[in-house]
Amino acid sequence: MAEASSTPPNPPAPSGPPPVDARPAEPVAAPRPPGPLPPLARFRRLLQRLFTVNGHLFGLAAGGLVAYVRALPPDWRRVHRLGMTRLVAALAARHLDPALVDLPFAAQLRRRLERLGPTYIKLGQIMAVREDMLPRAVTDELKNLFDQAPAAPFPLIRALIETELGQPLAKLFRGVEERPLGSASLAQVHRATTRTGQAVVIKVLKPGVRETVLADLTLLRWLGALLDRLLPQYQPAAIVEEFRTYTVRELDLTAEADNAETFAANFHDTPAIVFPRLYRELSGASVLTMAYLDGFKPGSPATFALDEPQRARVVDLGAQAILRMLYQYGFFHADLHAGNLLILPGRPIRIGFVDLGMVGRFEDETRRRLLYYYHALINGDVEKAAQHLGGVARVGPGGDPEEFRRAVVELSRRFLLRARRGDFSIARLILESMRLGGRYRMYFRVELVLMVKALVTFEGVGRMVDPGLEVVALSRAHIGRVFRDQFRLERLTGELWRNGPELLDLAGRLPELLSRSARLLDRSNPPPTVSPLVGLRGAIVAAACILGGVLTLLLSDAWLAGSGLLLIGFWCYGRGA
Repeated sequence: MAEASSTPPNPPAPSGPPPVDARPAEPVAAPRPPGPLPPLARFRRLLQRLFTVNGHLFGLAAGGLVAYVRALPPDWRRVHRLGMTRLVAALAARHLDPALVDLPFAAQLRRRLERLGPTYIKLGQIMAVREDMLPRAVTDELKNLFDQAPAAPFPLIRALIETELGQPLAKLFRGVEERPLGSASLAQVHRATTRTGQAVVIKVLKPGVRETVLADLTLLRWLGALLDRLLPQYQPAAIVEEFRTYTVRELDLTAEADNAETFAANFHDTPAIVFPRLYRELSGASVLTMAYLDGFKPGSPATFALDEPQRARVVDLGAQAILRMLYQYGFFHADLHAGNLLILPGRPIRIGFVDLGMVGRFEDETRRRLLYYYHALINGDVEKAAQHLGGVARVGPGGDPEEFRRAVVELSRRFLLRARRGDFSIARLILESMRLGGRYRMYFRVELVLMVKALVTFEGVGRMVDPGLEVVALSRAHIGRVFRDQFRLERLTGELWRNGPELLDLAGRLPELLSRSARLLDRSNPPPTVSPLVGLRGAIVAAACILGGVLTLLLSDAWLAGSGLLLIGFWCYGRGA
């Protein structure tokens, strides 16, 4: 899932600019990146890809049957009704790839995804995090999908950069290293120096990858619709659609540039949390130029050379960054792992985030529910935590929200008992709670699972840097700040002001609502069990307070009084009193 990072695993200390090899390309020798395919060629490629994918799909089905028969206990294999199944499996085994036929089903799936190429490798990586929906044997195996891929030849990369930016490479950069820092399924990264001397990295989509991936995504949509009929409990169409949404974004590096600038704006008040500076004039849809962050990854030898206060600061900054991303802004790094984090040495020490192409987003209501859920969880209120978690789930056909809530409460209590013995992982508890959703037909969006992945990274990297890390205590400190921030007077006033038109509309319609309720009461004979005027007094109080608060804010400088009236009105309206 991770695209090439903006730094090498152990970056060398810069010792001057990279080698100057950005020479103007010879017009005859320089290959050009492939352009858009004509319609007939696109159709032919799609058809060829369809045959290839179908071949692997049928091979996987046959291999799964063989693996199933071979995994049966010996006494079961002699059951008469399994005779035909054994015969079909034996015939299939003769025609399957010898390198795959003896592997378990999950291993066959991983190997076939690798053979199908970058799109399917990335799909497998998305499937690997769906531990709430897929069997554990499958998700554990898919975590082994390799993320490195052969690099494209540098002449092709040079030609692509020049085509995208419209100038010879020598006019764009003082020097570019031909050997890439890293090469992943969609893109590769080269270190370079700008004409003004800044150290940068250039991320380049590989030639032809966009066309290949888009063709694969079309086929995957068809496949997801088919599998949804056969295996509805695993929601294959939903997984494919979520994967398609994320992958299409990653094919446009402009989106990654936007993400980096959004993160930088969100953390402008915390200079110790760093995101790469973008060079928009040297970037486009297929080329992204950003500042080189000179740091080292957690777990490298340099980590253990840090003194105790420095390690504590690294952990604290990481917790602050991840919890604010998730619960304050609802905009977070969705491909977070130790390889995308950097420790930036200096006084004071800082941390940096790279590879920002894949992000998750929560709308305000979901973000607030997740904040309240996490806050309740780390404070031991399992009933409230289960209630908030159920509120962000989608209830499927035959779903049982009440039984799901009870199961989550019971699971949370068992985990909290372990916490007293020092054996506790918040991320594992959340993941296990979501896994219960499949049993009760309660489904979660992929962003929620990626949220758990971010928390797993927070815990794993934190304990790598500080083995004695108290996750709950550290989380409680930072989440408490985020929680209190939700109720600052300025923030609440802003929320009320944003919803002002709807609230004012309610106040203006009160006479009409009163009149309708009175007519309904007059016509009711016998009197209704529940009076339609129940709560009308509260509604009048709410509207009066809201109207008074808005007028106070508009016509005077009494911000405290106006905000107080708005808060009272909003509370009454929300209570439905």
